Amino acid sequence: MPNLRRNPRPLRAREDVNRFPLSPAQHQALAALQQQLRRWNSRCNLTRLVEGDDYWVAQVQDSLWPLTRLDPPLGGPLRGVDVGTGGGIPGLVLAIALPESRWVLVDSLQHKCVAVQAMAGELGLKARVEVVCTRVEVLGRDAHYRGRFDVAVARAVAAAPVVAEYLAPLLDRRGVALLYRGRWSAADHQALQQAARKLGCGIRTRERCLLPGNRGQRHVLVLSPETACPAPYPRPVGVPTRHPLATAPLPQPPT
Repeated sequence: MPNLRRNPRPLRAREDVNRFPLSPAQHQALAALQQQLRRWNSRCNLTRLVEGDDYWVAQVQDSLWPLTRLDPPLGGPLRGVDVGTGGGIPGLVLAIALPESRWVLVDSLQHKCVAVQAMAGELGLKARVEVVCTRVEVLGRDAHYRGRFDVAVARAVAAAPVVAEYLAPLLDRRGVALLYRGRWSAADHQALQQAARKLGCGIRTRERCLLPGNRGQRHVLVLSPETACPAPYPRPVGVPTRHPLATAPLPQPPT
């Protein structure tokens, strides 16, 4: 992956992010996305992470590093869905990085969907990116989308068991869900395992990296279907967040 930082410096040993290979044209497209985010931020405040390392590391590299850890790697004419896309990240970044892929970007806020649709058009991605303004609980029960995706992703959306309930119903039986997370504990892992079992999924792997520039630790949890997602899921709008399928126990105080 070309160096995405404006002021490059060697990565320290503890900064172990893997770099996804990008062509000059893809790098230019990511720079164009940054310009589009600046433009739309002045209208509707999509994200504060648009300058320097805030964009190139905390947005772009954080979106792409999980792709370097997947086995087999993502590629070819896959169909992906980005749930809770917000300002279009990671969905637009992934669409740029995977040029044969097609994406559905989902958000429940109309002004964000309008902005993302416009940005996709300006970036020449209109033919490969569909923007849907709805709640994901509704999308997951729509036959046009349920069970249709090779990869489903969510970044900074909700607690992991909640996100699992959003993503699992959307997966094809051979698909994978990528749950982007920050910190991750044994209790978090146990809660996600409990939720995944109810959804007919298993945790394929957990990957970890440290982003450059003191941007912190990141994890990605990869879920894959073991059976068809049971018909009751996703539950009606709001229920997954109010009543998660599992919750991580609170740390116990020292005795």
